[in-house]
Amino acid sequence: MDYDVIIIGAGPGGIYAAYELTKEDKGLKVGVFEAGKKLEERKCPIDGDKIKTCINCESCSIMSGFGGAGAFSDGKYNITNDFGGTLHEYVGKEEAIRLMEYVDSINVAHGGAGTKLYTTANSSFKKLCRQNDLILLDASVRHLGTDINYIVLGKLYDELKDKVDFRFRTPVTKIDVIDGGYMVTAGAESFTCKKCIVSVGRSGSKWMEEICSALDIPTESNRVDLGVRVEIPAELFSHITDELYESKIVYKTEKFEDKVRTFCMNPRGSVVTENTNGIVTVNGHSYEDPAKQTDMTNFALLVAKHFSYPFKDSNGYGESIARLSNMLGGGVIVQRFGDLIRGRRTNYKRLADSFVVPTLKAEPGDLSLVLPKRILDGIIEMIYALDKIAPGTANDDTLLYGVEVKFYNMEVKVNERLETKYSGLYMIGDGSGVTHSLSHASASGVFVARDILKSMQA
Repeated sequence: MDYDVIIIGAGPGGIYAAYELTKEDKGLKVGVFEAGKKLEERKCPIDGDKIKTCINCESCSIMSGFGGAGAFSDGKYNITNDFGGTLHEYVGKEEAIRLMEYVDSINVAHGGAGTKLYTTANSSFKKLCRQNDLILLDASVRHLGTDINYIVLGKLYDELKDKVDFRFRTPVTKIDVIDGGYMVTAGAESFTCKKCIVSVGRSGSKWMEEICSALDIPTESNRVDLGVRVEIPAELFSHITDELYESKIVYKTEKFEDKVRTFCMNPRGSVVTENTNGIVTVNGHSYEDPAKQTDMTNFALLVAKHFSYPFKDSNGYGESIARLSNMLGGGVIVQRFGDLIRGRRTNYKRLADSFVVPTLKAEPGDLSLVLPKRILDGIIEMIYALDKIAPGTANDDTLLYGVEVKFYNMEVKVNERLETKYSGLYMIGDGSGVTHSLSHASASGVFVARDILKSMQA
């Protein structure tokens, strides 16, 4: 065998699996195959001047490379079983929390010392939410910030690079089951291993479907989250973000009884774009360094849509809506909340006259021409509900960017060890459909690494 373990994907799951496998010198030969670039080489060419829109790079530096899609995120590690995935259903609730706390300790030891750990425990804000038909989910959250998150990843890579055989810009095209292990094909080369960990993240959703189909690994249709990113003056939410930083708030709509939730809250942050399979969508970042902070806070409002027979392509549904937004706006569309309520398009003049200055240069437009009515009605209801606990959220000048889409992989059938029907072939992280967050994905990497070490000692 060329390797004892091959890890496909250098996102959070792959990184922490490699870390755990090589933490103590067990003499294991570990290879990490990553379609993207090294961390220091990852740079989106969009500069707002010469290049203003996505040019569809062969490997998207925002979504792929060392650190995965989370490399340029705001570095929030939520320690909770209430959201972020279903890892606890496989490994147990207490073990899942222990794994996430262990990942947190690694981050703190690799540059995250001094960052704050927030918690919803004993927060009076829970009562305020309940009084206004909102539910605040329980969590502790370590906020690294986009800047410190990058430092942590850099230190992890420095520690791993001499222990692990990293192969960047090496997309895997095929996995074959062979006698005693697996053969991984990348371009014209093939490599063998005893154990294989697949951790390709959200951007690898289509690839994962193809691999599972080729190996006849059962999968189930998952969901897609659709919505907008809201941007408001930071002081409107400061009484919440100063105490909790990241607040996951859920609302059940009166009209359709759909659940709308806040997601990825970025106090004093910036709205940014991301590219998934050639589709430009919206996201948000925030920084630990005060010099990089803004006067604005942004967060997503998302509605989860689950599909049943005969429809199976939940990601395709989300992609079609995102493509429509790209078609109408050339990328991301921005609209004032007041214009949306009045049924009119935001134009450059209305945007310029707004008291809220956008942190992302986006095309003014009309989100009602993009998002389905049911989803848009739910978002509007949620904004009015949030206005009760954070007055000013429903102001006319509140900005809505669209669309925000969270694509989920089809859920791969794995056992309690996160192993497929093939012994020694693990599927972890967001690519497996089991996790949906940095903390859960990282924890799943640690879990399978320990399982491999245990099996090799037996």
